[in-house]
Amino acid sequence: MAESLGPLVGAIDQGTSSTRFLVFNAETAELLSHHQVEIKQEFPREGWVEQDPMEILNSVYECVERTCEKMNELNIDIANIRAIGVTNQRETTVVWDKTTGQPLYNAIVWLDLRTQSTVERLLKRIPGKNKTFSKFKTGLPLSTYFSAVKLRWLLDNVEEIRKAVEDGRAMFGTIDSWLIWSLTGGKNGGIHCTDVTNASRTMLFNIHSLEWDPDLCKFFDIPMEILPNVRSSSEIYGLMESGALTGVPISGCLGDQHAALVGQMCFQDGQAKNTYGTGCFLLCNTGQKSVFSEHGLITTIAYKMGKDKPAFYALEGSVAIAGAVVRWLRDNLGIAKTSQEVEKLAAEVGTSYGCYFVPAFSGLYAPYWEPSARGIICGLTQFTNKNHIAFAALEAVCFQTREILDAMNKDCGIPLSQLQVDGGMTNNKILMQLQSDILCIPVVKPSMPETTALGAAMAAGAAEGVEVWSLNPGDLTAVTCERFEPQINPEESEYRYARWKKAVMKSMGWETSDGPSNGDSNIFCNMPLIIFIMSSMVMLIGARCLAR
Repeated sequence: MAESLGPLVGAIDQGTSSTRFLVFNAETAELLSHHQVEIKQEFPREGWVEQDPMEILNSVYECVERTCEKMNELNIDIANIRAIGVTNQRETTVVWDKTTGQPLYNAIVWLDLRTQSTVERLLKRIPGKNKTFSKFKTGLPLSTYFSAVKLRWLLDNVEEIRKAVEDGRAMFGTIDSWLIWSLTGGKNGGIHCTDVTNASRTMLFNIHSLEWDPDLCKFFDIPMEILPNVRSSSEIYGLMESGALTGVPISGCLGDQHAALVGQMCFQDGQAKNTYGTGCFLLCNTGQKSVFSEHGLITTIAYKMGKDKPAFYALEGSVAIAGAVVRWLRDNLGIAKTSQEVEKLAAEVGTSYGCYFVPAFSGLYAPYWEPSARGIICGLTQFTNKNHIAFAALEAVCFQTREILDAMNKDCGIPLSQLQVDGGMTNNKILMQLQSDILCIPVVKPSMPETTALGAAMAAGAAEGVEVWSLNPGDLTAVTCERFEPQINPEESEYRYARWKKAVMKSMGWETSDGPSNGDSNIFCNMPLIIFIMSSMVMLIGARCLAR
């Protein structure tokens, strides 16, 4: 006989490097079971990052089925799963054919840089080439990071997508839209929607009126009919149409960083959290008013917990490369076989020995918004070894967080007295201690680190028509935490931070779009050299013939 634990809520957590499905007890917020599948990232050219939308969708099906199997083994009744929430990597752009249900191109991932020339072309159309021209409508600067420029690139460069748009067959969405449409029936009546948090990352959405903005769609020349319907973060969008959970409502949807804010219970104005995943994202709840940064942060929608509930806003500091730097050390440099080994290498030396690593693989995001930057490792001596580079990589994550925290403190006026953290990298104790040392404030980590999935589950369980999860402050369960206190003196911390800033300056202005186009060096680039070699050979053969 399967055990009944009261109402349960599932969460699909589709991240940049993996997909997970997790099931929580709605009354205690306890994680009961989960399954995870790693996702392949493809790098077809320098600066390009793609994923296969079908692989992403199939990984969701696999995670759901495997978690349900595990629950049956644990004797937990899956019939008690009342709702499912979706949380996702943001900005990543998919265009698919609504008649076949198939993607028309790979998903262009948020980290992708191919749109640099698209951004520069669009900038020329803005008076004074002002990158922040749409800041007060969208909260965002014009950057390769956001979906509108990725969609523009697809319309400019993929004939199949252009044709599908002309024929009225194309649908655009971020990962949440692609998943919800597919899971609720796909070509047989799937629901084409997104939520306000994901919409606020496209550069096409007015964060005040909470609608797609006709002027911005016109500026980017994007047909509004391909855009999904925008809904709140907590309402029933549709029902699961296949698999073990057929008939269960999908009733929560939040971009991953917004879900982590909810999962960390940051419902009050001034509460903040930092998530360490592929990138690093610091969000601070600013209540029902949008606050615009003077220091390079972006304004985003935090959440909207129901159709008739107000939207809450947040200030965000976005760092492109955090966990990705550890993956790079593992996969590209091969200095370690696992991510845990990178932590071990760093622990063996306990210092970078004056070596600084600026992982600007995708340019620099907040607070610089400098697409021309590229990664550098500097301060090397003959003494430097792989352990120091591993330590410098972990320090880089902490220094980047310090930069966005400094900006946040300046914009909010009230410095944070501690930093709430979550995400996969927070299991790295050396990193957490380093973070506290570099910020000179305590770092607080919940003992249940799956706050992103928890936030999506809370939104789904609280939705009207589901109502198994109360979001009243008095009903929220207290979370046990681990604290890391600063252990070095502030002077040393300031000295290291100043050196880091120096390294950042040296990483800038590296890449220009008027050089050879990314990865396109082919035979024609070397034409003069080829002509010289060919003519030399002809002359040599001719001379030999004459000599006979």
